[in-house]
Amino acid sequence: MSYIEEFLKDHRIEEVECLVPDMAGIARGKILPAGKFLRGIKRGLRIPEAIFVQTVNGRYPHDSENVIDDAMSDVYLEPEPQSIRVVPWYEEPTAQIICDPYYFDGRPVPFACRHLLKRVLALFHAKNWQPIVAAELEFYLVDINEDPDYPLQPPIGRSKRRETSRQAYGVDAVNEFDPLFEEVYDFCEAQNIDIDTLTHEAGAAQMEMNFNHQDALAAADQAFLFKRTVREAGLRHQVYATFMAKPMQGEPGSSMHVHQSLTDQSSRRNLFSTTRGGASKLFLNYIGGLQRYLPATMPLVAPNVNSYRRLIPHADAPINTHWGFDNRTVGFRVPNSEPEARRVENRVAGADANPYLAIAASLACGYLGMSGRLQPSKPQIGSAYRLAHTLPRTLHDALYRFTRTKALKEVLGEEFVTAVATVKNAELDAYQEVISSWEREHLLLNV
Repeated sequence: MSYIEEFLKDHRIEEVECLVPDMAGIARGKILPAGKFLRGIKRGLRIPEAIFVQTVNGRYPHDSENVIDDAMSDVYLEPEPQSIRVVPWYEEPTAQIICDPYYFDGRPVPFACRHLLKRVLALFHAKNWQPIVAAELEFYLVDINEDPDYPLQPPIGRSKRRETSRQAYGVDAVNEFDPLFEEVYDFCEAQNIDIDTLTHEAGAAQMEMNFNHQDALAAADQAFLFKRTVREAGLRHQVYATFMAKPMQGEPGSSMHVHQSLTDQSSRRNLFSTTRGGASKLFLNYIGGLQRYLPATMPLVAPNVNSYRRLIPHADAPINTHWGFDNRTVGFRVPNSEPEARRVENRVAGADANPYLAIAASLACGYLGMSGRLQPSKPQIGSAYRLAHTLPRTLHDALYRFTRTKALKEVLGEEFVTAVATVKNAELDAYQEVISSWEREHLLLNV
């Protein structure tokens, strides 16, 4: 409380945004005058429990009473003091703070994504393990699209032309939008978002920004705030920044690569390496867990109907759960590194995933692998696209696996699994109501 009061006073804050990420990773919450925020900080910041089962299209599932109180009761928000930051794009001095939701008997809301990540991390901490995570987020810049029936297109940069060819790692192609990225860097610095490098990816006006490695919860918090920051910067420059997994036909999808390592909480030694510098048994067990269980967590790492358009061969995205050393065609890549930096990169998650849930899913799979001493397959040499497509191809298939994997229910919690299934099935039902332009073009007069 004193830390928050001091922060608000030092920065002369007039308003506070209380943010809580929902299942889709959308920032929900309340905006209050600073004084009212301080008066309500003790269980006075309230929000309906139903917010946490709201679908991405803003509806509530018809059968949500299976998950939440059908009286649509409140829960209270508890601010996380260390998450408080200035919001740099407002003229009026404004702070933002990430909050966790609780019932009034003190129980955490089990299907709130930040609590889910904390639940998984508690399993690691009980064994004196500390996961370290670094995320890489890809996104597209596109023209403002006022009519969703029209396809997206790359924006016009300083050359007054649109990108029409692939410009992977093109420095001048990034500089087409230099004023926008200067603002992104300024905004991130003001919010203590620890971004590392900026590169141009393979798609037209597709970019990637990487984060430095850090504690898993801090990594998720920063990715959550980063998405909001980039979208805001884009709007200030009259473009959209989109984290859709597959926003444009004929272009590669956007991913959220999650690099993971494991350290001893006491010594900070990387447990994925032996004292002689080789790969440890824990490291191989962790990969074994990813291989066995990640396909069942796909509603968390590929959460939308659009997510599965990205997971196709030869499109910078995996189609199966093979692993390999410095191999970008597999689901789980082990980059070249020194023993103290040994890690595995989960390449399956899409940029559209909620970062809390994607990180929690990946860690949960690794934990199950280490607990069960699962052995991975042999590392893949050459392209994994030659091998079978074993990841789910649709959200419907993914939900079937997710709800029938007992080990995951034990780690993630039965209530959480039920909530995800309820929300995602409602989104699937809504999607099935939509008739696409492809259907009108090819079926209207031909069948």
